[in-house]
Amino acid sequence: MTPTGAARLAGVTGDPISHSLSPVVMQYWIEAAGIDALYAPFPIKPEDFDSAVRGLAKTGCRGLNVTLPHKEAALEIAAATSSTARAVGAANLLTFTASGIHADNTDISGFLYALEPANLDYTKTQALVFGAGGAARALVYALLTVGVAQVSICNRNTTRAQGLAREIAPDAGIIPWDARDDALAGSNLIVNATSLGLNGTEDLVLDWQRVAPGSVVFDSVYTPLNTGFLAGARQRGLTAIDGLDMLIGQARPSFQAFYGRPAPHIPDLRDRLVRRLEAK
Repeated sequence: MTPTGAARLAGVTGDPISHSLSPVVMQYWIEAAGIDALYAPFPIKPEDFDSAVRGLAKTGCRGLNVTLPHKEAALEIAAATSSTARAVGAANLLTFTASGIHADNTDISGFLYALEPANLDYTKTQALVFGAGGAARALVYALLTVGVAQVSICNRNTTRAQGLAREIAPDAGIIPWDARDDALAGSNLIVNATSLGLNGTEDLVLDWQRVAPGSVVFDSVYTPLNTGFLAGARQRGLTAIDGLDMLIGQARPSFQAFYGRPAPHIPDLRDRLVRRLEAK
């Protein structure tokens, strides 16, 4: 249905935001649910984040999904936060209520949903996570909640990696950026939680020959679906998982939060999104 002047408004913000498929996912669900609603992208610069979000909260907007680089700022702006968002130190979901802005983090459930087909034995999983921003914080936390054997963190800025470990994962290993290839041999789950590879930018390049057969590789990026990071993993014969299912998994609770009902089941949702990406 065409949105009316009474449509329930929500959206997604980031910098950049033009790559996001969140509006497409939400629109499919809005149409399937037959509700009067609208979900829009809001490009917001970091220096404008606080004022822009507070302004949107005053307009009747239901809330925002939040992507890079705003996930840590999203936690700071909230009057109330979920225990998960506080533990992670970042939020990807803001809801606007009469009592103020509420922050939550659904990246954890989205990430674990994406990993389900890999059938990992987490008790034997040695995870290597690249990144130390809001996404990395959520993914490291998710891995700890399912009881992985070990988590190591590698980031260009080692100080940020150390800060992440100190706040979330005190037992995590810290891998210097220059030693990233050396860390591959002991890892059987390799995760890109950086923006490297997004929209054709510089890829995260690794020496995949050092990775043991049977290992699983996950990329939080989904535009493009086949990043150089994942292409290298596939050439090695590894299980490679793109970020599209994480997008879908984290969006479901957001739809519920914004529109007050579960996201409708669309059997071919992933296929539709893949076709959209391939048509670009």
